[in-house]
Formats: sequence, structure tokens, C-alpha cells
Amino acid sequence: MRRYRNGGMLETVICNCCGKKMVVENGILREGAISIDHMWDYFSEKDGEVHHFDLCEGCYDEIVSQFRIPVEREEQTELF
Repeated sequence: MRRYRNGGMLETVICNCCGKKMVVENGILREGAISIDHMWDYFSEKDGEVHHFDLCEGCYDEIVSQFRIPVEREEQTELF
């Protein structure tokens, strides 16, 4: 869950799974997290809904460790 100040600066990021408040300094998230923004479409029971959530790195690791087909990984050679 993300909260922004007036002007659009990131203020707070909280993991939707465990509730951990992540470190945000000067509008920049300072630890590993994943942010999901998904618009459901015609063939789902959630047609027309948009879901937004954030997971800390620990919760992400725990969730993907339960996948029957592992997450595909690749090394990024240039960091932006």
C-alpha cells in the first residue's frame, strides 16, 4: 500500500501481506519491494476492477517459493 504527499511525493509503503512499514527517505523506497497494479479484464470474476498492492521482499520470496513452476530469473547487466 502506497501513500503519497500532496505534490505526489512517496511518503509511505506498507506490505499488504505482513503489514511491514518499509523505509522511505525523501520520496524514495530504500528497500526491496514489488508493486503490483493489475486491471482485470472480461474473462475474470473481477472484470473492470483494478487492484494495487505492495509486497516486501520477504513476503515475495515466501509466496514465489510455493509456485509449482519457478519464477524465471535473469541477470540485469546495467542498473538504472
